[in-house]
Amino acid sequence: MDDSSFLALKESLQTVEETDQVIAFLESQDTFAFPSLENGLFPAAIAHESTGYQSIWVRDNIHVAHALFAVGKTEPACKAVSTLASYFLKHRDRFDKIISGETSPKQVMQRPHIRFDGNTLGEIDEKWAHAQNDALGYFVWLYCSMLMQGALSATPESLELLAAFVRYFETIRYWEDADSGHWEEARKIEASSVGTVVSGLVALNAYLDQSARWADLQHDQTPVTSKKLKSLIAQGQKALEEILPAECVQDDPLLARKYDGALLFLIFPLGLVKGQLADTILEDVRTHLMGDYGIRRYLGDSYWCADYKEVFSEDDRTSDFSDDQASRDKYLKPGQEAQWCIFDSIMSVIYGQRFLESGQTADYEKQRFHLDRSLNQLTTSECPFGPYRCPESYYLEKGKYVPNDITPLLWTQGNLMMALHQWKQTLAAGT
Repeated sequence: MDDSSFLALKESLQTVEETDQVIAFLESQDTFAFPSLENGLFPAAIAHESTGYQSIWVRDNIHVAHALFAVGKTEPACKAVSTLASYFLKHRDRFDKIISGETSPKQVMQRPHIRFDGNTLGEIDEKWAHAQNDALGYFVWLYCSMLMQGALSATPESLELLAAFVRYFETIRYWEDADSGHWEEARKIEASSVGTVVSGLVALNAYLDQSARWADLQHDQTPVTSKKLKSLIAQGQKALEEILPAECVQDDPLLARKYDGALLFLIFPLGLVKGQLADTILEDVRTHLMGDYGIRRYLGDSYWCADYKEVFSEDDRTSDFSDDQASRDKYLKPGQEAQWCIFDSIMSVIYGQRFLESGQTADYEKQRFHLDRSLNQLTTSECPFGPYRCPESYYLEKGKYVPNDITPLLWTQGNLMMALHQWKQTLAAGT
């Protein structure tokens, strides 16, 4: 298939067979290549070392592993998640010291590290915004989901690790803990982080009920019981009732945030937010964050703002700005936020799942609309990174939107792969 044939098929996509042809073509172009380390972990992006994206992020690995698992690529998904468990076991003392009070969660570098050296499973000695409860919640959620589906098997050691996560979340009072969240920026109490931890705890509770392995968590001086888990879940749910559909409702105007793309993940893949609340979040994103090329993470996002490469040196572009975000924000002009490529595909999946339940034409049309946008975000032959790549985002460079240097981003690849898979399910169900 040549480029023109692909474009014609992309515009059609009326049958499962056509969608399979598009997927096969993109696979032949390595669009859905997920190169991993020997231990199964995925670097965030195949990018120059100066970006830092060759490091391992817990969050990105969970999203990539989930995407692979969702489309039936079980082996690489399980390998990555198992190695993440090994990483957390290796550094379990991070949890234990905070639980015991030996170290304070206010010392961010003393928290469990969510970015590390994948080859050695060693920590990176660099200041980073490690207060990211969402990353930890994602791990518990996917690990327990895989346990429930029989894709992974729990050991006494891994169950003790899960218990340590629970005690850690309790110690830091995650429902009111200010963290740096999905975007690793200024710390605040974020619905997207609280909700991810709730999802992890719900999955753990369900697994322990299903497996009847509660007894394995009772030998410690502070046992993890069903009552404790349900209490912690309730604390998080109460906080979410007070925050959603916003991301953050703190009084400080520099922290308050009404709209944020990260809230989409509470709908999918986590499945925590449903119904009218999910409708509100989806429409907020479509109305306030959607641009011509992609979707803004949030209004006022200065990461990869206009002419970013002229403003920041190669070494500074992906630095930790969590303690001094103002130094980056001052370069942003209103409306010139980067437009990200990880969201449209997620929205397409959400509307696709809704269509299978509702049969409503509006859901079908929105599924197709966001799938088309996702496919249109693929790079062309004019891109220095090559054609058919999945960028992290498009940003303004000399007045023109172009892919940023984090191309391809494996998280974007995984989301597009799931969107095409969901589209096949819609077509198979008949429209």
